[in-house]
Amino acid sequence: MHGAIDCDIHPGVPDIKALLPYMSEFWQESFVARGLDGFDMMSYPLNAPLTCRPDWRIPGERPGSNLDAMRTQALDKFGIGLAICNPLTGGQVAVSESMGAAICSAVNDWIVEHWLNKEPRLRASIVVPAQAPLLAAEEIERCAPDRRFVQVLLPVACEMLLGRSYYWPIYEAAARHGLPIGIHAGSMFRHAPTSTGWPSHHLHDYVAHAQSFEDQLLSLTTNGIFNKFPDLKFVFIESGVTWLPSYIWRAIKTWRGVRAEVPWMKRSPAEIVRENIRVTMQPFDSPTDADTVQRLMEQIDSDRMLLFSSDYPHWQFEGDAILPPGLSADLLHRIQVDNPLETYPRLQEIAP
Repeated sequence: MHGAIDCDIHPGVPDIKALLPYMSEFWQESFVARGLDGFDMMSYPLNAPLTCRPDWRIPGERPGSNLDAMRTQALDKFGIGLAICNPLTGGQVAVSESMGAAICSAVNDWIVEHWLNKEPRLRASIVVPAQAPLLAAEEIERCAPDRRFVQVLLPVACEMLLGRSYYWPIYEAAARHGLPIGIHAGSMFRHAPTSTGWPSHHLHDYVAHAQSFEDQLLSLTTNGIFNKFPDLKFVFIESGVTWLPSYIWRAIKTWRGVRAEVPWMKRSPAEIVRENIRVTMQPFDSPTDADTVQRLMEQIDSDRMLLFSSDYPHWQFEGDAILPPGLSADLLHRIQVDNPLETYPRLQEIAP
């Protein structure tokens, strides 16, 4: 196989009108009758600079919605051999379990027809309603036979912490099909992203998600998810990278002091994290000098955790500097090819 494997690109999810053909007659009529057929599913503020690089914007089109542009601007430009589509969808925000499931199912069918069937380099995550784990498991079972689906996608900020047994049906279905769980920056807007309330600006909201990832990682490890599902991998997408060393150090220190509270944690948190958690490289939130990057890699102390990603069309890097300096050729190959192949077994299969 030639080319890097991009573990996070974002096709522009259309509005509800574009998804109606993939819904049952009931939901088609329901969305129109309620006046929700114009519901905007854009997860990022449409005109925010972070949402799309200026030279990637196409007037009159939402960022990431043009397949030809994605081919030129990302797949061809960055030498990408395979890319995983992570459609960010309002279906995971709907309070109604059945409505959320209908939207997620429509998005999955839409991504197959309009992206996977038209570009052999593309794979996708299964979008599921996190507010309804049993319905989410049903959607995994429905989509998993299509081997181009390589992951299950959840937002990092859900209705409760992801280590709770409430979510086990999702994990059981994913593990049964050998699918990692992708945890992407984003919220169901059930709770404020900070422990002391809602932020005033998008900047604060976006940065605060790093804490959400730490909280979810603690929840997964201390609730024994990797005892219950030892082979299940979780991929943290758009979480940033530089929080990892300090998290690992503090988790080890605290676990040593109070591990009597979690007797099922027989291994150090560092060992669990390095074995079961993967992290995408964008945004790479560190200074750009090579020495700092090298020190950070030493502190993470694993060459298997990091996965290449462009985060297209979101704007996280300058020019073509999609990866930070200071990475050896061997580490670059592992991040771009070996680690994704080990994390997503289905990527080793030939698309139909």
